[in-house]
Amino acid sequence: MADSLDRERRRRSLSDMVSAARAAAAPLRRSLAVSLLALGGGAQAMFSRHLDGGYDPGPSNRLVGGGNEGITVRNLSVCYGERYALENLTGEFAPASLTAVIGPNGAGKSSLLKALAGVIRPTSGEVVCPAFARHRLAYLPQQDELDRDFPITVAELVALGDWRKFGSVREVPPGLAASVHEAVAAVGLSTVIDRPIAELSVGQFQRALFARLLLQDADVILLDEPFASLDERTTEELLQFLQRWREEGRTVVAVLHDLDRVRQHFPSTLLLARVPIAWGATPVSLTADNLARAQEAVGPPESDRIGRAA
Repeated sequence: MADSLDRERRRRSLSDMVSAARAAAAPLRRSLAVSLLALGGGAQAMFSRHLDGGYDPGPSNRLVGGGNEGITVRNLSVCYGERYALENLTGEFAPASLTAVIGPNGAGKSSLLKALAGVIRPTSGEVVCPAFARHRLAYLPQQDELDRDFPITVAELVALGDWRKFGSVREVPPGLAASVHEAVAAVGLSTVIDRPIAELSVGQFQRALFARLLLQDADVILLDEPFASLDERTTEELLQFLQRWREEGRTVVAVLHDLDRVRQHFPSTLLLARVPIAWGATPVSLTADNLARAQEAVGPPESDRIGRAA
């Protein structure tokens, strides 16, 4: 009985938050609506591109089962100053595939994901990703790139996953509270739904970020070291989401370090060492010879060798 009352209290709290957000934003929405009508077409497009990017309230039109929702890269290179982080990568992350990106420290793994997500611009080459153009791509960076001190609750963080439906200045959709509550429950965080994210453990925070991914409902999902510093139980539970996304026809690309886990859960692997060493079926990519070639190509200290096991 107490658990039921507690769940209802949290549900009301989240609903109250959504109602308050609607009321607070109403005057701003009305003012902006009048201002936008006065703008020319070019100015409206500029507003949408720079201040309301990702707003796309139309039907999701998910291409379940694949279609063209993979990623193709052609001669992709990324430079920081005069130093190449990634050079001459060509290949395809096939639709509805689950691919691990592996390599020594400094191999260009995170730079690759940032280029795929549009966070950084390639120095040369191109990325072809229909899901990106349709706002159907989700990117989860490493935790240390996120501001844990930002004054936001778990519920508010997860709600941002539905940004495509309400953008920066529009009314919050009526079903948002229920969707947030469902996603938070799916990752096992219902008891901390109203807690500030600064108070969460590393594992709880990563669960909250996965709940946000659930709301994004993307066709292509990019994950940069999603299991770093997590305990075994949390890792295994979050891995189930990756398996489910693949079964649903989504394309998942994840940067990882644990070779045993890659061999167990990921059918496809890209082995990077600033240049591609191998890309294909995991047993073929992760041979001892390929791992040695990757290590030699980057040449880090012994302590930075790939993964926990070769």
